[in-house]
Amino acid sequence: MLKTLKSLRLGAVLAAFAAPTLAETAHHWTYEGAEGPDHWAEVAEGAGACAAGQEQSPINLAGALPADAPDVTIGWASNTDWSVQNNGHTIQLNPAGDAGKISVDGKDYALLQLHFHHPAEHAIGGMRSPMEAHFVHKAADGALAVIGVMLVGGGQAGWMDKIMAVAPSTPESVVWGMQDPRVLLPPDRNFFRYQGSLTTPPCSEVVLWTVLHQPVAVSDAALAAFAALYEMNARPLQPLNRRFLLTE
Repeated sequence: MLKTLKSLRLGAVLAAFAAPTLAETAHHWTYEGAEGPDHWAEVAEGAGACAAGQEQSPINLAGALPADAPDVTIGWASNTDWSVQNNGHTIQLNPAGDAGKISVDGKDYALLQLHFHHPAEHAIGGMRSPMEAHFVHKAADGALAVIGVMLVGGGQAGWMDKIMAVAPSTPESVVWGMQDPRVLLPPDRNFFRYQGSLTTPPCSEVVLWTVLHQPVAVSDAALAAFAALYEMNARPLQPLNRRFLLTE
């Protein structure tokens, strides 16, 4: 298999993906204005990479090199209890216990949480979908891997509607119950693969990204409900620079 991606660098950034406490939601960064993305390096603690990094995310997924990139084997649990949290920046789902894992090139990553962006953070051929789901994972050694799934409208009422029905309108967390996150995956698992960063402060460049080609259709009502809480929570596109963008 082609192994052109730079080795995943480890860093002490796991707290950035953990479920924030209500106190942590008071971080002074936003998606617009004086505390928006152009100023994250100034206003967010330890976020120098947001301005100086060369492997930042999200990116425009265009011009990818066809390659035999390592597949993702998904082994998420279907019987885990979840909570739904408004953390001040997005709606995030947090498992109460073992939520299963993914495996990439023989390495296991535990499912840590999933959250949403409106509009989608990554673009495909210059076009952004209405929303994007990020399934966030970590390995035993601290390595991070995220699966991105594009969400579009026109679908039937389903899982996203259930999420938005219980999502708090202010920063807090509510118990949701037993859920199976695999319902938010498309049938076609072809993907883009690249080495990147967190898309929020501290923007640490420690993330192996797998973004699926095929979108998932959700209801227009679910999209509208999310937009009513977060009209815009997507970071601007970042330059690819000297990275490899692969497609499978």
